[in-house]
Amino acid sequence: KAMEVDERPTEQYSDIGGLDKQIQELIEAVVLPMTHKEKFENLGIQPPKGVLLYGPPGTGKTLLARACAAQTKSTFLKLAGPQLVQMFIGDGAKLVRDAFALAKEKAPAIIFIDELDAIGTKRFDSEKAGDREVQRTMLELLNQLDGFSSTADIKVIAATNRVDILDPALLRSGRLDRKIEFPHPNEEARARIMQIHSRKMNVSPDVNFEELSRSTDDFNGAQCKAVCVEAGMIALRRGAAAVTHEDFMDAILEVQAKKKANLNYYA
Repeated sequence: KAMEVDERPTEQYSDIGGLDKQIQELIEAVVLPMTHKEKFENLGIQPPKGVLLYGPPGTGKTLLARACAAQTKSTFLKLAGPQLVQMFIGDGAKLVRDAFALAKEKAPAIIFIDELDAIGTKRFDSEKAGDREVQRTMLELLNQLDGFSSTADIKVIAATNRVDILDPALLRSGRLDRKIEFPHPNEEARARIMQIHSRKMNVSPDVNFEELSRSTDDFNGAQCKAVCVEAGMIALRRGAAAVTHEDFMDAILEVQAKKKANLNYYA
């Protein structure tokens, strides 16, 4: 679906591992301007209207955007870049307009644009109808970004894994002028992510998350989560009462195999 609306996201920062710096930056750019507007007014500083989250898939961009919406008790409107461009001529731009109108109506609101690169690529002079449609949608987005004040109860968070091909016009001051990088999780972050996603599971005392994280070298956050789900299923099939270290090791091999098979294994 090109647009999804969630009135009340429930994600919390404690559901997110290894992104403390990114959480802090989003609190300053999105949460505080919505919850403590007066602090910005007293100092005479303009809060950003929009933030760009960039980094490889599965690193927690959507999750953190949802947590910001939960934190600010905002309606969460998600626009999917690729779907916006595949619509009938003119519909992508209209949907962008509708999303901003809906956000104003349902404020406080966060508009999350996923895979921004699908609509926000550098402009080429192209006569292909598809490329013209991309440009039309993109121009509408620029219009809408310019059309509300940075003190409004609306914030735009966009995500991309291709920051290099974005049109610089999107990143100008007063638009998506804060950029926050979401790298692949390091060893410590991977251990934390696996701990978070197995905290409701009955985990046997022999499970060593530090050791597990050393075996998941090139995993993203979504794949670390998948390891926990898979480990639970392996223990279930064994009829075990607890999930053991070996279940996790087997799960890592399963997720690695799926990764190799190049199934888009992103949560």
